Amino acid sequence: MNILVTGGAGFIGSHVVEQLCARNETVTVLDDFNDFYQPASKYRNLSGVANRATIITTDIRDAGKLREIFQQTRFDAVIHLAARTGIRPSLTQARLYTDVNITGTQNLLELAHEFGIKKFIFASSSSVYGVNQRVPFREDDSLSHPISPYAATKLAGEALAHVYHHLYQMEIVCLRFFTVYGPRQRPDLAIHKFTRAIFAGQPIELFGTGATRRDYTHITDIVQGVLAALDRPLGFEIINLGDARTVELRELVALLEKITGRHADIRNLPDQPGDVPITFANIEKARRLLDYRPRVAIETGLAGFIEWFVNQSPQQ
Repeated sequence: MNILVTGGAGFIGSHVVEQLCARNETVTVLDDFNDFYQPASKYRNLSGVANRATIITTDIRDAGKLREIFQQTRFDAVIHLAARTGIRPSLTQARLYTDVNITGTQNLLELAHEFGIKKFIFASSSSVYGVNQRVPFREDDSLSHPISPYAATKLAGEALAHVYHHLYQMEIVCLRFFTVYGPRQRPDLAIHKFTRAIFAGQPIELFGTGATRRDYTHITDIVQGVLAALDRPLGFEIINLGDARTVELRELVALLEKITGRHADIRNLPDQPGDVPITFANIEKARRLLDYRPRVAIETGLAGFIEWFVNQSPQQ
């Protein structure tokens, strides 16, 4: 297959691209290499596939440039991972998040329709569940109350995806990722931030009491789900990809202390707007439709992440 991966230089995207190249697919990476974190890190993410994938630098908001790309290459599928990410930054940059995540997604869906691309994978987020009253979260739960601009943009992306499926019979799968971690994780995310602070002897800032719980999902399990969604005929589906286990924030820090053999200096701060008390995936649908089986336990995954971090430490 000839596959376009947007956001392909990022954490999740670069792992997806590596596995597609390992399968000998023809891959085009589209990324704007913005400065949300160091662009040099994103270039390093692609170092292993630089000779096997076509890499294009452009912004998904640039409809004209996107059209040129679609005219030049006949894609069989689009894996749309590009987005402005993170709940807290979205609180102060709501317009940017709306522009990139909604307008950019609209641009890609419209071009996929125009150029007859029938398979479209959209990266959504567990944040769409907001303060959900039922746990674990199911895909058919009510989603009328997102609590951050980021969550709202992902919910809007899912709605747009359904419109294009309904009108044009495009095969679209929206994958709701639950707190992905592993090698190359973005430096602003908790596991990366906490590890960096522990090794630097700096305090770890915990918002609230540290009692929030997250469904941490290893990158290899996420990639397994993405490729399964690509390979299976599914029509339109929304599917959770999580580990189906929650870990309390304080427990996460304790695990990092145990694995590193170092003490964490914890500083408690007030709760942050937009944060939810728990994310917890019901993955019955993913098991049934994708044969999805998360295999990496949090203890094993954290050990692997720390090994990667130590090996990369001169570049942090």
